[in-house]
Amino acid sequence: MPTPGSFAVDGRDGRVGLVVGVAVASAVGDEEALVRLRPPGGGVPWDCPAHVLCAAPPSAVLAARVRELNWQSRMP
Repeated sequence: MPTPGSFAVDGRDGRVGLVVGVAVASAVGDEEALVRLRPPGGGVPWDCPAHVLCAAPPSAVLAARVRELNWQSRMP
């Protein structure tokens, strides 16, 4: 399970996101962990089932961190 503040890859479409939270969703007796991801540099967060997440490779983490820093530098 990824920890908040780390980067992960959504295995469904390959998007890299910053982990902002983990929740458990239950539907008709099934419990599934959902991970809330936010695009690096801001944007609309999305939920991803934990079982399809992969650890982000170092090159993707570096690119994501640069996007985050650029986004933060533009904040007032």
